[in-house]
Amino acid sequence: MAKKYYVVWKGRETGIFTTWPKCKSLVDGFAGARYKSFPTLEEAESAFGGNSTGTATKAKASPKGTTKGKAVPLNQAQIDAMEFDVKIYTDGACDPNPGEAGTGLAVYENNQLSELWYGLYQSLGTNNTAELHGLHQSLLLAKEKLTLGHRVAIFCDSKYSIDCITKWATGWEKKGWKKPGGEIKNLDIIKPTFALYQQIASKITIHHVNGHVGIEGNELADRMSIVAVESREENLSRYANVTDIPAILALRTG
Repeated sequence: MAKKYYVVWKGRETGIFTTWPKCKSLVDGFAGARYKSFPTLEEAESAFGGNSTGTATKAKASPKGTTKGKAVPLNQAQIDAMEFDVKIYTDGACDPNPGEAGTGLAVYENNQLSELWYGLYQSLGTNNTAELHGLHQSLLLAKEKLTLGHRVAIFCDSKYSIDCITKWATGWEKKGWKKPGGEIKNLDIIKPTFALYQQIASKITIHHVNGHVGIEGNELADRMSIVAVESREENLSRYANVTDIPAILALRTG
């Protein structure tokens, strides 16, 4: 059977995937899911980067034994081409891990930087708690933007945070927030974040991006997370100057 590539524009996770079972797991039962198969990676990348509005095509299942597909990493051009009014990037930092932690956000409107946020300092946090706080704040911001009629996407480089909220939390909640073999860490952040996600899940998309690969919004969110750690700012505070992007990018990285 010829290899196919599956684009998911709207689902539990978005991206380009190499097996139907993986694609199916992301779109089955997801309200408003949008996906389609393509015969070549080039066509899939072009469609995903252009946020194609083609009718979803249900592909045949891949043969048994096929390796689990992984999403092709997004690049800046693909993100810029996505037809969202608002794009929210989130990141967290911890130095060391565990240690002092902070969160950063970068908000773009029509592909122009409009807001930077930093804070939620923890004297003893982890990378995961910082990232989860960031995803929670991104959802709060997304909810505000949705009330203004904007189309919103969130970009996060923490697969752990995304999976906690979009995949695992559903099962954990059904089982009384327990899992076999041990404690679920960070439930104090996961529970309210999941509750918020459920309110707006059908109206937004959450994309995974790789960190430190030159995606401007991700890099800026990273710098804000370090500003949060260095300033020890416990509240989420708006960064004053968003006009000098090169100067912000020159700050210490997380």
